[in-house]
Amino acid sequence: MLAIAGGLLLALGVLCGALLVAAALGLGQVQAGAMLWLLFPLFSVAGYALFVVGATPPTIRRLSGLLSGALMLLALAAAVALVLAAAAVLTPPEGTLSLWYVLAVAGVLGALGAATLRHDPAQG
Repeated sequence: MLAIAGGLLLALGVLCGALLVAAALGLGQVQAGAMLWLLFPLFSVAGYALFVVGATPPTIRRLSGLLSGALMLLALAAAVALVLAAAAVLTPPEGTLSLWYVLAVAGVLGALGAATLRHDPAQG
């Protein structure tokens, strides 16, 4: 049950980050309210913690790889949007603050997750 709840919270956390980027780019009818800003890191970290409580080390490694990859892609999308905004190729209707936030949060969490994936000689 914890794994299901953790996985759902993880998915919602990444979705909140993606919605922050989408809102900054003016995609669809998305509006980045304060709740998305709060829930993005909260759901990502809490979901990961819930998932790994009862998981085996190989499962934790796979989840860490998947989550860190998703977060790094999210951070890269925010970075690309920031570069395009700086070059005046696009003008974010809500400003770039949420892009900087996603870049920082997703970049740090994704990099930390990726750092845990270093090859362990004991595991073969």
